[in-house]
Amino acid sequence: MRVRSLITASAAAGLLLLTGGPSTLAEGDAFLTRDPTLQRGRGFFGFGQRQVIQPRRERIAPAIVPRRAAPVVVRDDPVIPKVDVAHHVLVLGDSLGDLLGGGLDEALNDRPDVAVIRKAKGDTGLVRTDFYDWPKVATELIAGDQKISAGVVILGLNDRQAIREGDTVHDPLSPRWTELYRARIDAVAQAFQARRVPLIWVGAPPVQNARLSADFVTLNELYRQQVEKAGGQYVDLWDAFVDAENRYTAMGPDVSGQTMRLRLGDGIHFTAAGSRKAAHFVDVLIRRLIEGAPRQGVIALPVSADTGAPTNPELQPGGIERLIDGMVGNLAVTIGLPAALQVKPLAGPILPLTGVAGAGEQALLASIADARGRGEAAAQLDRIFGDGVAPEPKPGRMDDYRWPR
Repeated sequence: MRVRSLITASAAAGLLLLTGGPSTLAEGDAFLTRDPTLQRGRGFFGFGQRQVIQPRRERIAPAIVPRRAAPVVVRDDPVIPKVDVAHHVLVLGDSLGDLLGGGLDEALNDRPDVAVIRKAKGDTGLVRTDFYDWPKVATELIAGDQKISAGVVILGLNDRQAIREGDTVHDPLSPRWTELYRARIDAVAQAFQARRVPLIWVGAPPVQNARLSADFVTLNELYRQQVEKAGGQYVDLWDAFVDAENRYTAMGPDVSGQTMRLRLGDGIHFTAAGSRKAAHFVDVLIRRLIEGAPRQGVIALPVSADTGAPTNPELQPGGIERLIDGMVGNLAVTIGLPAALQVKPLAGPILPLTGVAGAGEQALLASIADARGRGEAAAQLDRIFGDGVAPEPKPGRMDDYRWPR
């Protein structure tokens, strides 16, 4: 019986060691209290030690910061809406022509009566007429509904290609190629000349590629010769985009004199500042053409049907001189104007200041005695101005220096 009791006690002690003993009670308490932090370790080597489990931290979503609105850029020269447009400037050309048109539109922003029509097309030129026929396009645009006041053309960027004439292919800048290219320049110029539209042809600027720049020098000379022969004006941009040694440079002064990047990274096209600078040279000529054009509502002077000279006598040769002679000579001048608008003489009759007065004439000045007068007033004047004797002071007057009694 005792042996059985010992075996039972030993088995119970072993079971307590294996299961962790009183920890099960603590775990029961923790389970009942629903406290996840009051848990004890289990296992063979836990020996009932308390294990603290940290509670899970809730994830906090990052605060959403609203983006700032883009700053509003206020231009120094606000865009003026085009109202009552009286002059249209047509810009033709390749991709450089499109940039030039944008710069010209900005340059003419202060003229609400002038509108820039940009009809440039990239990847075009005078060589591939099968792809884009510029003489035909120019003729159709000028003959459109809008009256063109001036035309601006810049081409050549894509013209270093062979020209095909039937089955023959002519290399760029060869003699026959140059002859055909001249004819195509003339065709564009004639489209403007036929409609009596002033033409401004802009030469190609220097580029980063040295060989391409050398070819542009030859093409620019062709443009200048043919355009001036057709009565147009040629604008040379070369000096505006080279350095002091006549080499290509991407940086340079803009229209305000500030050093800016004028060319893009490709070494060919303009930046916004470069476009505005290139347009400056064209803007000067366009303003001159517009301001020199006859204005509407101007009354013409009457002219002779035979000679075309003005019939007004003052506007005929020598008329102004005769008018001046009549004014100086104090002659009666009749110029066909009302009496209130007649030209007055510059001077009246000349009278001598000395000499004998004629009969019926009065002296300009009286004698000294007559000027001084008579009586006590004259005597007092003689004492003051003749003898230098000051008059007696009167009480209360400024010259009364006597001490009051």
